[in-house]
Order: sequence, then structure tokens, then C-alpha cells
Amino acid sequence: MIKNFVFILILTLSYGDSFSQSKYGVDSVKCITNLSLFREYYKQKNYMEALSPWRWTFQNCPKASGNIYKNGPIIIKSMIKERPEQKKEYVDTLMLIYDQRIEYFGNEGYVLGRKGADLLRYDKSKFLDANEILARSIALQKNSSDAGAVLAYFNTLDIMVKNEIISEDSLLNRYSALMSIIDYNLKKNDKKSKFYQKTSDVIDKKIVSYIDCGKIENIFQPKFTINNNDTDFVNRLYNILSKQNCTDTEFHFQVSKRLHELLPSSSSASKLGKICIKRKEFNQAIEYFDMAIEIEEDSDKRAKYLLEKADAYRISKNYSSAILTAKQATDLKKNWGEAFITIGNIYVAGAGNCSSDFEKSTVYWVAVDYFTKALSDELTNERARKSINTYSKYFPTKEECFFNGSLQSGDSYTVECWVNKGTTVRTSD
Repeated sequence: MIKNFVFILILTLSYGDSFSQSKYGVDSVKCITNLSLFREYYKQKNYMEALSPWRWTFQNCPKASGNIYKNGPIIIKSMIKERPEQKKEYVDTLMLIYDQRIEYFGNEGYVLGRKGADLLRYDKSKFLDANEILARSIALQKNSSDAGAVLAYFNTLDIMVKNEIISEDSLLNRYSALMSIIDYNLKKNDKKSKFYQKTSDVIDKKIVSYIDCGKIENIFQPKFTINNNDTDFVNRLYNILSKQNCTDTEFHFQVSKRLHELLPSSSSASKLGKICIKRKEFNQAIEYFDMAIEIEEDSDKRAKYLLEKADAYRISKNYSSAILTAKQATDLKKNWGEAFITIGNIYVAGAGNCSSDFEKSTVYWVAVDYFTKALSDELTNERARKSINTYSKYFPTKEECFFNGSLQSGDSYTVECWVNKGTTVRTSD
């Protein structure tokens, strides 16, 4: 280490006085000596010993190396921890480090983010100063804003609301802008996406106390009207509504529709179909499920959307179409228990459409046939068994079978009504 140091020292001095003075100050030898010393101690994580030579370089040759400002905050933060009685002085030094770094090495936006976050961390009473610093940082950095700076800025806003300095509506407006930055980095900054995700999670937990569906609509409806061609804005608004469970409103429906128009996908079409079911707009729901089926290339996912379409038919009491659609799912995904469960439930739902009590009870034979098929699928085995036990109780009795054609258990039988399906006679007793 010493040999290397002497070599660096000699090499540096060989450049001449003008170079030495411009970068290493008046006493270039002492500057290089202290710079090397603090770096060696820093690498060893001996921050206590690094403090003195670091301070000398910071005060006497501030342009010597960017490491003065990259390593300095870590050294000072360790001193805050080791010497809490001197916290105020060390925090002042920390702020000065950031100011001097900007002066000599630029990168103002990024450095201000660090400065504001640390000011809030070590002195929450200065939240207004931190807010101003962080607002400047984010204005300069935009989508390049550091995750820590974004979170710290939101925290200052949170404190300001609690102190009645700004309104909740003002917080929500800025929340939208911050989430835009986060969403951008979650998509495009793979290297640091985990940090932005953590920031998003923390902010989302805090925002819950301020935000409700009515406020979201009041704030964002006018913006949606103006910016409904902005894909990023619409997507962000959709995520806000979804995260806050504001999914039963007309506003959510309009945002969802617009997002699907801008970014059509099988998933978005499926979601719209489900919304339309809740709205009892069954024909529209079926159209959206058809879109999902048409767009989707994966056969398993297409089968899933077919079951969703079948459910729309079932709820609208179009049982024949529901059965036909659900059976299409079984063609795409063989031996799929979920499809058999769905078909069984459709028959159960439609049993009441038969004219006589005996006809109604025979529909349960067909339903149980399909529940039985679902037993072979581990994912539906338990549900299928429960359904079999439940609906077997609704089978006709031996007496009812006798008076309706002298039927015996095990006989073949075609259930009429709307079903028109062959099955086997069974009794409940």
C-alpha cells in the first residue's frame, strides 16, 4: 500500500504546480496524503479513523476527488450513530457535503434528492426545507428521480397535510405525479425496480387514509377528460382506482374501457366483461369475453375466458348457451375440473326452469355426472365431492321414480326440459 502511495504521489507531482494547485489545492502533497489515508480507512470501514483525513481534504482540496462526496456522507452518518450528542453538527456537515458536491461536481437534481431525504431522516422538524429541496430535485430529475427521493418527498407532503399546511386534494394531485415516476421505473428500470416497488408499497399504505373513491373521481375526472388519449395517464389512473378498490363506479368503467381501447388485450377485455356482468349488461359482457377469446393465443387462457363467457350466460339465465360455451372450454383443456364444476353448476342453476318437480330433480343427475368428472382433478376434487354430497340429496325418491315410468336405479334416462341429456337413474333414498 505504501509503495503504491509513493508512486501515486510522485506521479502526481510530476504534472507540475499549476495542475496540482487547480485540483489538489495549495498543498498538493498533503492533499494526496490525506485523500489516500481516508480512502484506505474507508475501504476498511474504519470510519472513525477516516474522519480526520476526510475532513482535511473536504476543507482544503474540495476538487481533488468525487470520492470526497461519495464516501463523505457514509462517514458522517456513522458519526451521527456513534456520537448522537453531536448530531446537529454532523447533520450540518452532511448538508454542506451535498452543497459542495453540486458546486464542484454538478449533478444537482440527483444530489438534491439525497440531501432532502437525509435532512428529513435526521431532522423531521425541517420537513418544509426538505420538501423544497426534494421538489427541486424531482423537477430536475423527472422520471430519473431516485426511489428514495420520491418516498421522502411524499413523506414531507404527508407531514404537511397532518400539519394543515396543504390540503388532502393537493397531496392527491402530487401523488398522481409521483406514481407516474414510479410506474415508469417499474417498467423500464429493471436494475432498480425493486426499490421503486418498495416505495410504491409504502406510499400506497399511507395514501389509504386520505383517499376515497369520491375524491379520486373529483380530482381525476376533469384530467381524464383532457388526457384520455395519454396511455400512461389512463393506465396510471386505472391502477389508482384498482388499488383503492374503486371498481364499482361508472368512472372506473369508463377508464377501463378507454384503457382497453388504447391497449387492447385479452386480460383487459376479460375485466370489462366481468364489470358488465355486475352491471347486468350481459350482451356487452359476452362481446368482451369474445374479444378476450379472439385475442388470446394460449389455449388454457382461452378456456378460462370461455368459462367466464359461460358464466355470463348462466347469470342471464341462458342455460343452453352457457352449457355449450363451457363444453367448448373442455375441448381446449381436457379433463379440466374447473370446467366440469362450471357445467354442473349451470345445470343446478337451470333446474328450476323445468315444469314439473320430477323433471327438476332429474336435472341433478346430470349435474352430479359432471361434478363426478371433476373428482379426477386435484384442484377441484374437494369442491366436487361437496357438490356431489349436496345435490345428491335432491335426487328423486324411489317412489317418485316408480310413479314416473317405473324407473329403477341404474336405468338409462334422458333428461328432457331444456337439458336433453342422457344420464343414469339414481335416488336420494
